[in-house]
Amino acid sequence: MTTSLQDRYFSAMNCFGCGPANESGLRLRSFAPTGQGEHGDLTTARFTPWPAHDNGLGFLNGGIIATLLDCHSAAAVVHTAHERGWPADEGVPLPYVTAGLDVRYRRPAPLAAEVTLLAEIVDASRDVVTARVRLEHDGKVRAEAEAEWRRWRAR
Repeated sequence: MTTSLQDRYFSAMNCFGCGPANESGLRLRSFAPTGQGEHGDLTTARFTPWPAHDNGLGFLNGGIIATLLDCHSAAAVVHTAHERGWPADEGVPLPYVTAGLDVRYRRPAPLAAEVTLLAEIVDASRDVVTARVRLEHDGKVRAEAEAEWRRWRAR
């Protein structure tokens, strides 16, 4: 079995969306690009919503969607940082922190079915990394975002 990026890079993290150490969280598991298949050049994840993630109308809650997009982009950004030799500075747990997340909701996402998350890095420097991430179901984009991540410096 392939190790998720979260388990590889921040296994002790307690983040609600992607922290492997948070038993009550979403526990998102993202995987590095494989270079193979339809989405081989993208960071991928699959997530099955829980009944508690209902938006009140029988669809996946927008706040949960935003969290998934943010946390999946985090995995892609941290992986890119490590691949390029930009690990976290001493005294901080991650090399980058979310500076902005511009989410666009395109159509309702199902509550009772697995969704797919796809992320790509569109620009990267040691100071700022930008990722595009989307949530899909049944071949259709349900939500997408551009995430800007800035270098996390100890203060």
